Amino acid sequence: MNDAERHKMITELLRETPFASVRDLQDRLGVSPATIRRDIDKLHDLGKAKKVYGGVSAFELGGRSPARPYDENRDIAVEAKRAIASRAASLLRDGDSIIVHAGSTCFQLGVLLAKRNLRIFTNSMPLAAYLGEHGSCHLTVAGGELYREPGIIHDPSAGAPDYFASRFFVGTQGIGSAGLLESHPLLVKAVGELSSCADEVVLLADSRKFSIRPRNLVLPLSRVGTVVTDDGLSDADAKMLESAGISILIAIVGGP
Repeated sequence: MNDAERHKMITELLRETPFASVRDLQDRLGVSPATIRRDIDKLHDLGKAKKVYGGVSAFELGGRSPARPYDENRDIAVEAKRAIASRAASLLRDGDSIIVHAGSTCFQLGVLLAKRNLRIFTNSMPLAAYLGEHGSCHLTVAGGELYREPGIIHDPSAGAPDYFASRFFVGTQGIGSAGLLESHPLLVKAVGELSSCADEVVLLADSRKFSIRPRNLVLPLSRVGTVVTDDGLSDADAKMLESAGISILIAIVGGP
């Protein structure tokens, strides 16, 4: 049994039970504890399961799970997020004006763009801090109050900022046929306002987001021009995006 087959069996098991111990998986798969622990590490890095003490647990897939704190979410599916950010960065040319929204995948994009000749507007407190210290790009930061969760700077009474961008890069907690979905109602307002300031909305979302269904619709799929995701995207989800007229860019996780 190869790595991919074991990973598939583990994720299928976690659809039936919320937790599996190392011993459970060792008995079921017939491999060593060290192999199981490597499998768990890999699935955790890919965002397909959560490494916990003594074993592995399922993410809250397919349900109305609450938004994770930024500090927790940034450590999930890091390899996929970096690959997506790298693929998204290739869309940009020197001199472009863009908006980069809050969120861990957008933060990874901002890190790659820090020293590019770009005009960047962001409402992300972590990204603004990083670009201020490490970047040489032209930076504009949203005004307003700091909301530590979900980590954005926002003025509820101000409306859309006086800023024009060719692209608005945005993440999401979940994706369905209706569009981009979030648990936090403040993000609905913030994303809607920023999307009105850009020609194209580019969604950065790893493939696990297609299984998460928060309660609030943020943007319809008709407003999204491009989705950048990883090679775990299912055929059904790809068909959903294509039917909405969305361009799909695939980032190969673990690739160049």
